Amino acid sequence: MSIQAIADSIKAKMSDGTDIGASVKFDCGGDGVVVIDGGEVSTENKDTDCTIKCDLDVLQDLVSGDLNPTAAFMQGKIKVEGDMGVAMKLSSIL
Repeated sequence: MSIQAIADSIKAKMSDGTDIGASVKFDCGGDGVVVIDGGEVSTENKDTDCTIKCDLDVLQDLVSGDLNPTAAFMQGKIKVEGDMGVAMKLSSIL
């Protein structure tokens, strides 16, 4: 799955008007980024309140529900930089 397909999947999950009230970036290195800013989702790299670094396949598993975000963090599959409270708000999307 491409970074754009993942972004589109997140957009679809937020189509009910979900707004996390902050900004977060999923940074997949050379594969690209997905930025959630309030209720908007894009693949444009910009500064955010929280950055979650992970591999593209890990992000795909998070979005599809095949990987629990807490388990991913505890296993070292994701690294969180910035406001951890913002990362916790993602449970409504993931």
